[in-house]
Amino acid sequence: MAAAVTAPKKAVTTARRRVQIPDTMIAEAIDRFGPPEVLTAHRRPVPSVSPNEVLISLRSAGVGNWDARIRDGSWALDKVRFPYVLGVDGAGIVAAKGSRVRRFDVGDRVWSYSYRPAKGGFYAEFVVVPSHDVGHLPDGVDLTHAGMVVATALTAQQGIDDHLRVRGGERVLIFGASGAVGTYAVQIAKLRGAHVIGTATGRDAQELVQRLGADAVVDARDLRDLGRLKQIALDAILATAGGDGLEHCIDLVRKRGRVAYPDGVEPPPKPRTEVSVGSFDAVPGAHELDRLAKLFLGAHLRIPIAAEYSLTHAADAHRRLERGRVLGRIGLRIRH
Repeated sequence: MAAAVTAPKKAVTTARRRVQIPDTMIAEAIDRFGPPEVLTAHRRPVPSVSPNEVLISLRSAGVGNWDARIRDGSWALDKVRFPYVLGVDGAGIVAAKGSRVRRFDVGDRVWSYSYRPAKGGFYAEFVVVPSHDVGHLPDGVDLTHAGMVVATALTAQQGIDDHLRVRGGERVLIFGASGAVGTYAVQIAKLRGAHVIGTATGRDAQELVQRLGADAVVDARDLRDLGRLKQIALDAILATAGGDGLEHCIDLVRKRGRVAYPDGVEPPPKPRTEVSVGSFDAVPGAHELDRLAKLFLGAHLRIPIAAEYSLTHAADAHRRLERGRVLGRIGLRIRH
C-alpha cells in the first residue's frame, strides 16, 4: 500500500476555492502485462500542464473491459512505457489549466473521456488531458457517479443517435441491456420514442432493464425466449456483446434495418446482405461531452453502478470485472 499524499507544495487560487496540488500522487499502474495482480499503487509525480491542457483533481474514474484488455496485453499498445497508468474516463475539479485554455476555470466541476492520455490515465489522484477532451459537468450530477460512466454513456448516446439514428416508433433491441453501455442505451432509445426490447439473463438483470424503461426483456441465452421476437420486425439493434444469441437476433431485423456495435465486441457479428452491420468507437471531444451533459440535465438519466472500489483496490475492481455478470458499470472512488 502506498503512503498518504505528501503535504502540498504549491497551490492555485480562485475566488471560488483553493485547489491544492502536491508534488506527488498515488496512481494505480502496471509494470508489466498480466492478471489483475499486476495493478499496484505507485507514487508518481503530479503531471504538469502544457498550454492546451487541463489538470483534473479526480474524484472518480470508470473501470472498463478495455482497461482489462490493455492490462493483460491482449490489446497490446505500441511503445508502452511502464509503469503504465490505466483508465480513460473520470470526473473531478479543475486544479490547473494551460495558458491557452479559456473554456475552464480552476475549481470547475468537469468530466472527461480521453483515450490513452499522454501523461497517464485516470486511475490516479490527478490526470492531465487535452482541454478539448473535457466538458463541464451538469448541475445535479454528482462527481463520484459521473466519473464512473463517461465513456459508456457516450458510447450509448453515439450508438443510438449517430450510428443507428433511432426515431420515434421504431422497434429497437439493446443486446446486452444490463451492462455498462446497455443500461444507457435503453434509456436513450426510450427518450427517442422507440419501442425498446432489452436482452438480459437472470432475474436481477431483467428487473434492472425493466426499471430503466424497456418495454420488454428477453433472455438471449434461451432460444425459446428469443422466439418471442419473431413476432416483431426489428428496425435496429445496438449490440454490446456478441455470440450466437446476437446472430439469431440479427436474423430477425427487417430488410434495410441497422445493427451497430462498439469496437471490441467479441465475436463481432457476421455481415449481412440486407441489413447494415457496422462497428464504431465512442468519439471524445468537447462537443460530444456537451451533448451528453444536455442529455443528463434534461432527462435525469439513472446511473447504474454495479460496484465501487477505492483507488488502491483497482486490482479488486478488475477481478470483479473478470467474474462477469456486471449490472451497470464498475468504478473507482478516488476522493470522497
